[in-house]
Amino acid sequence: MLVRLHIENYVLIDSLDIAFPGGLSIITGRTGAGKSILLGALSLALGGKAGPEMIGANGAGCVVEAGFSLPADSPLKAFFEENDLEWNGGSFSIRRVLSASGRSRSFIDDLPVTQGVLAELAGSLVDIHSQHQTRLLTDAACQLEMLDGFAGNIPALERSRRVWKRILALRKDLESLRRRREQDEQLRSYNEARYERLAAARLSPGEMEELEAEQKRLANAESIKENLYEAESLLSPPDGGVIQHLKEAEKALARAGKFLPEALQLEERLASSRLEIDDIFATVADLDEKTDVSGDRLREVEERLSELYSLMNLHRVSDIPALIVIRDALAEALSAAESAGEQEAAMQKELMAAEAEYNALAAELSSSRRAAAGPFSASILETLQYLELERATFRAEVSDAEAGPTGKDAVRFLFSADGAREAEVAKAASGGELSRIMLSLKAMMARYAEMPTMIFDEIDTGVSGSTADRMGSVICSMGKDMQVIAITHLPQVAAKGNAHYLVSRKENPSGGSVTEISMIEGEQRLLELARMLSGSSLGKAAVENAAELLRASQS
Repeated sequence: MLVRLHIENYVLIDSLDIAFPGGLSIITGRTGAGKSILLGALSLALGGKAGPEMIGANGAGCVVEAGFSLPADSPLKAFFEENDLEWNGGSFSIRRVLSASGRSRSFIDDLPVTQGVLAELAGSLVDIHSQHQTRLLTDAACQLEMLDGFAGNIPALERSRRVWKRILALRKDLESLRRRREQDEQLRSYNEARYERLAAARLSPGEMEELEAEQKRLANAESIKENLYEAESLLSPPDGGVIQHLKEAEKALARAGKFLPEALQLEERLASSRLEIDDIFATVADLDEKTDVSGDRLREVEERLSELYSLMNLHRVSDIPALIVIRDALAEALSAAESAGEQEAAMQKELMAAEAEYNALAAELSSSRRAAAGPFSASILETLQYLELERATFRAEVSDAEAGPTGKDAVRFLFSADGAREAEVAKAASGGELSRIMLSLKAMMARYAEMPTMIFDEIDTGVSGSTADRMGSVICSMGKDMQVIAITHLPQVAAKGNAHYLVSRKENPSGGSVTEISMIEGEQRLLELARMLSGSSLGKAAVENAAELLRASQS
């Protein structure tokens, strides 16, 4: 439940700290005192819309902090664990800080949280009924949710939403896969031809460089052969040439070496040089023999180069590695296209299973809703009759609807004030009747919902007298099962509270006015009830009537 509220510089509130007990708390005050400002501040803390106009005159920003205390075994413990938040036995605070730019930050126990996390948590903490929330009676989704809550369908409803979400995702993925398959089929022949040509080319990294070098050699084969022949002739002419001369020089140095040791060293060096020249001569001869001047190999090389150049031009790349990348990508695409049929079949099977699960859940929900519609209507009607709509009728009508996340049903709340002709609630009920219908629905929600706190902002609008007294009794009974905070202008309702808070506006010495709130007891509460009964004139009779009303309500 909500245990405290701290507000700084919010609209007309300079600084405010207020604690709330369990049970029913009443908030009253004169018109324009700022009762609804408190709800605005609380809504801001719980993730409501923020704007710079909410900042008061005493600073560049505002802060609203709400403290909560829940049972240690509350279902919300799982939510805290899933979002890495400290549970602390169920005690925590939510703080919202709003800057002059209109930007805000949210914290749970000083840990920053996103608006999404805050909104999800707030939706399970506080139900706020504003003066204009009767429009929810025209909201088909809200009506369905109320009936589902009464019927105990919430777990099945959550499963239905999850399965429906999965169905939509599968349908989207399946459609996307089919479009890709259609595109692949249109390109298949083209891609196959491109791949087959690349595969037939037997591409090899480095081949282009080797072929280009070979092409240069072959194109100049005759010149190369002539030069090799000339070198060979010079090394070994008919008279023996260089090699023969070196052999004779070795012999001469060997003879001299008998008498001159240095000549022997020169002989060894000359022998080494002759062997190297002899090897060079053999290599030149071999190259000369291998040099082909027929032109057959040159044509083969040029044809291969032409093919490779053609492929690179076709695919707009500059080397063979890039062609290999394209070839492999085409192979992968063709392979994926072949497996797309299997993938589509598997996805279709998964979709059919999800649709079967959804249809079973939808049938379960529909059966439960139709079975619960009668008892639900009777429960609401019983409260309406207690609230002095004795001739009224109320009926929750379940009908078939298009499939959606909540199943295949639609719900309408039908009402008649005199039991004659039923029509949709929003069209058939007056303001006071709408207030009583909404209270009846909220009272029923209090019995099945796990909402810790419910807040009413003048839900008693449009009623008075004994009806107001009975509305107070209904609200008071709700306070036995949950925390209820009611802003009211009716003394019959105000007298029922376990705690009573008075909102007032005071003039600020520096100009303007500020809103304050304080708990009132004893004589202060008695006088406030008397003011609500009689207006500004607090005569003896008004005070006596207030005392009697308070005694009767508290008993």
